[in-house]
Amino acid sequence: MKIDFAPWHVPLHRRVQTAVVLFWVFSFLALAPLCIVLFFYLFFTRFWLISVLYSVWWFIDYDTPFRGGRRVPFLCGLKLWDHMRDYFPVKLVKTADLNPNNNYVMGFHPHGVLVAGAFTNFCVYTTGFRQLFPGITTHMLMLPLWFRSPFFRDYIMCAGLIPSDKESASYPLQRRRRGGTAVVIAVGGAPEALDAHPGTFNVLLAKKKGFIKMAMEHGAHLVPVFSFGENEVFDQVGNPRGTWLRWTQEKLQGIMGISLPLFHARGVFQYSFGLLPYRKPIHTVVGRPIRVEKNPKPTLEELDALHQHYMDELSNLFEEHKADHGVDKDTHLNFV
Repeated sequence: MKIDFAPWHVPLHRRVQTAVVLFWVFSFLALAPLCIVLFFYLFFTRFWLISVLYSVWWFIDYDTPFRGGRRVPFLCGLKLWDHMRDYFPVKLVKTADLNPNNNYVMGFHPHGVLVAGAFTNFCVYTTGFRQLFPGITTHMLMLPLWFRSPFFRDYIMCAGLIPSDKESASYPLQRRRRGGTAVVIAVGGAPEALDAHPGTFNVLLAKKKGFIKMAMEHGAHLVPVFSFGENEVFDQVGNPRGTWLRWTQEKLQGIMGISLPLFHARGVFQYSFGLLPYRKPIHTVVGRPIRVEKNPKPTLEELDALHQHYMDELSNLFEEHKADHGVDKDTHLNFV
């Protein structure tokens, strides 16, 4: 295989962008297990006290992720993240105002492989969410598994990430009943990552109603969000439904709670293979809010009606903006 090496004269700012994205990919893929290994390794060294003290801190601080987390605005606002934004680049598109007197449940679609658009737009401050939607604080959901890793749990909480179980997701909506909170959910979750192939628009939503019910229980308005380009930044080994590879991936996902897409893209010093995403634009479009009246015990019919309304609004959002982002006019969302 011929390797396409990067030229030596690549500008410094692009090298810095690559380094920042490399750090982000490493954090996503390897930092959690590395933190676990480090935690136990320190017990057998002269630095054992670090792990002991952290254990005490972990015991005291155990409930924090489930109680809204602990965002560090200074870290979210670092210029470092501007380089990640410009690498792709990532752009946030506003279609309507969000009243800070209301709370919101924002459904992010599609999940993609590593949710690059969601992190860049809703976890760090580089694409201008706070300026476009003043008075709204976002909390993005992440698998509870990652909050069981020592050190790593504190790292991801800095970006406003909280566990995706119902209790944790509901807490910000309960705490700030006067409004100003948006819970961001990558609705398709880990299973949808297995469908994240370039040129595909499969959305795992047809049977996903938990976030709809949560919005009704708390009277939080629903906001559909579609991220054009999310599936384009990585290639993935073909895994159609019914193949042995897809069967294996789904079984492992059921056991571990995380999916294992066999993805690849480019490297640091060459463009032929590696785990760095391609430099392809991601445009995340925030749709119009769907008004939701508080209903602590919705009936099945009420839940189904609002779920269908949400799917219709997401489809309309996609249709309204697809031409602006290079999607063929005959291409439509496929709800799975």
